[in-house]
Amino acid sequence: MPYHGFTGNYRITGFRVNGDLFTYIIKKLVLLVLLLIGITFITFSIVKLLPGDPASGLIGQHADPEDIKRINRALGVDKPFAVQFLGYVKLLAHGDFGRSYYTNRDVLGEIMRKLPNTMYLAAAAMAIAVIGGLALGFAAGLRQGSSVDKLCSALSLTGLSMPVFWSGLVLIIIFSLKLRLLPPSGTGGLRFIILPAVALSLPVLASIARITRSSAIETLAMPFVRVLRAKGLRQRQIKYIHLLKSILIPLITVIGLDFASFLNGAVLTETVFGWDGIGRFTVDGILKRDYPVILGCIITGTFIFVVVNAAVDLAYQWVDPRVRIVRK
Repeated sequence: MPYHGFTGNYRITGFRVNGDLFTYIIKKLVLLVLLLIGITFITFSIVKLLPGDPASGLIGQHADPEDIKRINRALGVDKPFAVQFLGYVKLLAHGDFGRSYYTNRDVLGEIMRKLPNTMYLAAAAMAIAVIGGLALGFAAGLRQGSSVDKLCSALSLTGLSMPVFWSGLVLIIIFSLKLRLLPPSGTGGLRFIILPAVALSLPVLASIARITRSSAIETLAMPFVRVLRAKGLRQRQIKYIHLLKSILIPLITVIGLDFASFLNGAVLTETVFGWDGIGRFTVDGILKRDYPVILGCIITGTFIFVVVNAAVDLAYQWVDPRVRIVRK
């Protein structure tokens, strides 16, 4: 059966090997531009529908109405919607996200300053999720029906069921307030990143564990495994080489999509742990009605998600030579 990795005018299949990679990349770039324009329009419209205005947030709702009007006029938010939107699109065309209403700092510069922190957190969380998920999944799949399988399955279900904000608060209570081993919040080195990375990784770890378990059970029942055993291949090679190869395609899908969501800004995790990243920056912008910050963060997140999704599609070819991107 062909494997459909994405929708559109292209498909990934295991039977045809002729593909136009260059055309596919151009297609993705055009799609990215159109998607960014659409997301910008939708986000801009939603932001304008939010109650309140930047001036009220800056000087308070009980300020002189004339002062509020004067500040809104200076910020340009009193102009018609079409004029504001076209003006913002012109800024984007020059690679400019505008300036924050509150700090008067360049939004793109602020995003570039905070993005490495989010990447650091995302990489740490994904490393924990992959290592822990593979370990749990292999332990359960190789001992199907045993007490180990039941325990690992229960842990996976627990990880999927816990919201990030709740698990984050539990980790803070246990390891910061009770045991006093790790700081409860802040941005810094290894001691600061452990708790937010663990909290962020738990749902992905559980998802990887469940995928690994089901793939291991399915693969061990296939005829080629019996052939390998009959040829005298060691059990360790079968388990940790051939078995791992069989789960790479679904594993790459999970890792790619979840890593993209991490880079988009782990909003809840960064807010709970006071981590200075894109997610917390977005929340601050929403609470303050800081339109340039909100739009800049969402556009950046959209760009990251599309790029990572395209990279996942291309990674299929490297993992499995039978998989190629083919024009319909």
